[in-house]
Amino acid sequence: MNPVRKVEGRAIPFGRKNVDTDVIIGAEHLKTIARAGLGAHAFESVRREPGNVFDDPAYAGAPILVAGDNFGCGSSREHAAWALADMGVEAVIAPSFSDIFSGNAFKNGIVTVALAQPKVDRLCEVARDHSIAIDLEVMAVTTTRGDVFHFEMDPFRRGCLMEGLDEIALTLSSEAAIRAYELKTGI
Repeated sequence: MNPVRKVEGRAIPFGRKNVDTDVIIGAEHLKTIARAGLGAHAFESVRREPGNVFDDPAYAGAPILVAGDNFGCGSSREHAAWALADMGVEAVIAPSFSDIFSGNAFKNGIVTVALAQPKVDRLCEVARDHSIAIDLEVMAVTTTRGDVFHFEMDPFRRGCLMEGLDEIALTLSSEAAIRAYELKTGI
């Protein structure tokens, strides 16, 4: 996992509430264990809607998704986080997230930022024409329009994201202690 200290750029102003993992990536794409290529299928049902933000060239390659309340609800498919990452999304801002989705996003290096609905509404408005930045060091979302929204994040998750530590890297960082324990106990 790559270290994440700051995510900045255009943001997709999606804003829709109660987006479940089946909307993020349809069940027909769950047969693969390959992460590559899933981004092309992300939000397929939404992309069938005329004028959807996901096919707007202004947001092509945007690293931030601004979503509505209860983002990632539904089933526990990790493919949803894989699809977002494959489409280039490095962070999602919403009023709230499903616990399972938030955990899967974290394990895949995607930053989830919870902000109050009025702040999310403002970011959706600003994202139409301006850039957004998420800074994990100062714990703030800023815009080129002068907005500053501070947020909270679990310190463990924040540290892992900033250091690029997934579960394997976190375990390997204790390799010397693990080896010492094995030698001591004869394991």
